[in-house]
Amino acid sequence: MGSIQGFIDFKRKDFEYKSIEERIKNFDEFLIMQNDTEMKKQAGRCMDCSTPYCHALGCPNFNLIPDWNDYILRNDLESAYERLTLTNNFPEITGRICPALCETSCSLSINLSPVTIKQIELYIIEKAFEKGLVKPKLPKYEKSKNVAIIGSGPSGLAAAQELRGLGYHVTVFEQSDAIGGLLRYGIPNFKLPKWVIDRRIEIMKKEGIEFETNIKIGEDLSADYIKNRFDAVLLCMGAGTPRDLQVEGRNLEGIHFALEYLGQPNKLIFEEKIEKNVINAKGKNVLVIGGGDTGSDCIGTAKRQGAKEITQIEILPKPRVWTESYNPNWPNYPSILRTSSSHKEGCIRDFEVNTKSFISQNGHVTGANCVRVEWVKDSNNKFIIQEVKGSEFVIEADLVLLSMGFMHVKHSKLLSELGIEYDVRGNISTNPNYETNIKGVFAAGDASTGASLVVRAIHHGRQAAKGIDEFLSL
Repeated sequence: MGSIQGFIDFKRKDFEYKSIEERIKNFDEFLIMQNDTEMKKQAGRCMDCSTPYCHALGCPNFNLIPDWNDYILRNDLESAYERLTLTNNFPEITGRICPALCETSCSLSINLSPVTIKQIELYIIEKAFEKGLVKPKLPKYEKSKNVAIIGSGPSGLAAAQELRGLGYHVTVFEQSDAIGGLLRYGIPNFKLPKWVIDRRIEIMKKEGIEFETNIKIGEDLSADYIKNRFDAVLLCMGAGTPRDLQVEGRNLEGIHFALEYLGQPNKLIFEEKIEKNVINAKGKNVLVIGGGDTGSDCIGTAKRQGAKEITQIEILPKPRVWTESYNPNWPNYPSILRTSSSHKEGCIRDFEVNTKSFISQNGHVTGANCVRVEWVKDSNNKFIIQEVKGSEFVIEADLVLLSMGFMHVKHSKLLSELGIEYDVRGNISTNPNYETNIKGVFAAGDASTGASLVVRAIHHGRQAAKGIDEFLSL
């Protein structure tokens, strides 16, 4: 490495953000990158640790992190960009929304602040766009075979780009108005601006990838048509079945799944049609049930819509509060309390709370009957949940957002017509080459793994493309 003791000489300096007062006025991106000089210092904090856990353990994409850190330190942006994109098709996306597993496994994180890997990743790709280094990559040879990709989320897009690079003719089918899947309709614009997706899609179109929107495979086009028209099919529809809360009052007006809510502001920003009634948190007491990232996104969205009060509850215990900069569970991702930018914008957070039923007035939700719980071990040493006697209480809410994760891929007419088999969790079952039980039909991303990270979806899309290439090369 060019700076042997950079981790000693330079302190960690991560993204900066617009003030809360300024950013909650709109849905615009609010992160601020450090300047070029500071980014060189941050890259210089990467040490010659011999075993880069960030690459080998932390990153699901196996990004060559020490390499591109060193190139940035040496002012070699072109080489840094080349190394970055060897393993990651969309660093402009992961550099914004990835939870940075790499940083928690950084060797510095044993007892110091880790390298700002996520920020450096975003810096490289945005600088590469600025300098005109990001160009369409056309295949050296054209192949005669065609591949259909159903679903345009991160796994589908990554697979499409890899397959097109190998010379295959690729068509991506999307049932919504625009390309992006969960990236477009499940992540708020303030976290992932949609121009970022559009910019990448324009490059992919120039590479020769075809995109078809507003098409539901299995309805608008039959499964037989797709199988007969294409030499291979890749299913990348995501984990579309949300976990529900089957309690009294669940069907009241004002109770919605999180993604149903989160997709609407993105559509409104870009003047897309909304099929159902608009869900707006303005002036309302909002209850978010579920403590994950999607729940956090609901908080940030409700805040920008002018919610009166926002409460987020989680049935699990409150994670360990950790204020040090190093990782208490190095090199593994630690189970600690994480406070997102949306949390900092203002909400009430409560843990070990179970929702028993909903309260209504004239058919509309007005609150939730809740009870406190505790997790204890049974005779088999397994944790079970118990209600705390006398701990019942009510949370006032006229908008309830269910953000409790996802069960599995939607068991659609298409999958039924194809004869797809599922694993014990209800995900699409595949072999190590990502092929399903149906010859020539493959699956990748959340559709086959269950709900996971965008960076993992990208990796699985890339690997599925290899499996398809092997199949079509036989």
